[in-house]
Amino acid sequence: MTQTITRRPGYPAGLAHASGRNARLRALLSGPGIVMAPGCFDCLTARLVAQAGFPAAYVTGSGVSMSALGAPDMGVISYAEVIERARRIADSIDIPVICDVDTGYGGPINVIRTVREMERAGLSAVQIEDQTWPKKCGHEPGRRVVDVAEMTGRIKAAVDGRDDPDFVVIARTDARSALGLEAALDRAALYAEAGADVIFVESPESREEMAEINARIDAPTLANMVEGGLTPVLPAADLETLGYRLAIYPNSLTRLVGHQGRALMEMLRETGTTEGMRDQMLDHAALWGLFDYPDWTALESRFAATDGKGET
Repeated sequence: MTQTITRRPGYPAGLAHASGRNARLRALLSGPGIVMAPGCFDCLTARLVAQAGFPAAYVTGSGVSMSALGAPDMGVISYAEVIERARRIADSIDIPVICDVDTGYGGPINVIRTVREMERAGLSAVQIEDQTWPKKCGHEPGRRVVDVAEMTGRIKAAVDGRDDPDFVVIARTDARSALGLEAALDRAALYAEAGADVIFVESPESREEMAEINARIDAPTLANMVEGGLTPVLPAADLETLGYRLAIYPNSLTRLVGHQGRALMEMLRETGTTEGMRDQMLDHAALWGLFDYPDWTALESRFAATDGKGET
């Protein structure tokens, strides 16, 4: 079932999905050039991604866990909490949204439910991994993976669970760190065979390994750019040359917001004012404009009584 969305005249853009986002993402992945999808964890960061002109956004599981629960990426967050945040993000922007759904939150039936609900919530892709539960961040030690049969079952369930064939299923393997690159590549081939649309080999440790991944995998591949992680952070042009089709930047905004927020709070505590960083802030109009304030006020005016007697 192809995604079809309507937008009423004058309705704020943030409250209406764009038409055909699933098909747009599918076309981007098969077209020329690498698709860059910065990470977001709420509507504010999602708007920053969209208004910067990126073609897709990535809902980071770790960013959502930190911002919604105050917990690190250790499998603490639940399906319900993730989909609630993902739904709001997808409803606030008109570009395709990819969501990290960890292991799918249970067995095959849970995976099917996760995919169906994510698609109905306006998402265009999910990323499912082969870790055991509770999972860990892909650049932290101690990750354990399930056997291949269990993960291929997750992928098949995800593919079967989608209504729109353009909805994208991304399969991630964390086998590189625990079992080595060859084991990860063997898994990647089986995951593609099981129906995954994009393959994500997590945490390769050198440019040479990244090149090997793309030479050996006959499917679109995803590069995970984690500042300070195990994988070299390369320019998008280099990733494209290596053969990657999709690049995510899960916590770049999270890190920057944390860094700048800490600096602001320290300055406020020490000086008693925020003026020293005012030139680094959005002004009032820019902040409200980020969320279509003129459209909201125009919509309100259409229905607001102006003379106290119900007349407009």
